[in-house]
Order: sequence, then C-alpha cells, then structure tokens
Amino acid sequence: MAKQQTEVRDLQEGSYVMIEDTPCKINAYSTAKPGKHGSAKARVEAEGVFDGKKRSLSQPVDAKIWVPIIERKQGQVVSVDGDDMQVMDLETYETITMRVPDDIDVSPDENIEYLEMEEQRKII
Repeated sequence: MAKQQTEVRDLQEGSYVMIEDTPCKINAYSTAKPGKHGSAKARVEAEGVFDGKKRSLSQPVDAKIWVPIIERKQGQVVSVDGDDMQVMDLETYETITMRVPDDIDVSPDENIEYLEMEEQRKII
C-alpha cells in the first residue's frame, strides 16, 4: 500500500490519514493540552475517501501514524455503458473501467478528475 509515516502533530484539516487501514480525509483536527500525568493528545475526525464512512482517532501528538499517498489524475471518458464507464488516463493513455457515481452525469469525450490509490479510484 502506498503510504508514508508522519507524526500526528503534522496532520491538518483537508489532508489524508490512514484510520483502520482505510485512507480517510480529515474533517476536524483538535488538540488537548498536556495534563499533569500525560502528553498532549490530538483528536482527528475523518471520512473514508472511497467508502464515505466516518471514523475518529485519538492519539498523543508525538505518535507516528500512516498517511496514504493518493494521486489526483486527469482522465477522459471514452464510453459509458450502464453503471460502468471506460476512462482513459491523460498521462499514460491507459484505459480503466470505473463505476459511474449516482450523483454525477458523465458523457463520452468529457474530461474528469479522479483520485487513485493502488486499485481504488473515485471521481471528484
């Protein structure tokens, strides 16, 4: 899996983090001051990039955590067949099959932007 390690204190809203081995986008990040017997803690509220589930995480700010490497790519719709569509990557000219999201209306020859991590893809 394409990921790198960083400290919890380096996370920001809008960035990505791995929670429960799932890539998530951070919606809220807050820290609590260090107490009498412990270090400062960070609370992260996030939503799964590919599955949309909400997840949370509470860790010390100096703990190490995995951050996924998600690529933002450009593609062109080649054809649409029911719930599936053929998309050609505009960098590598590779053709991939993707599921058409319910809330997006696409047509052939339309340029789209999508996120890719390993074999998972999502239109944005």
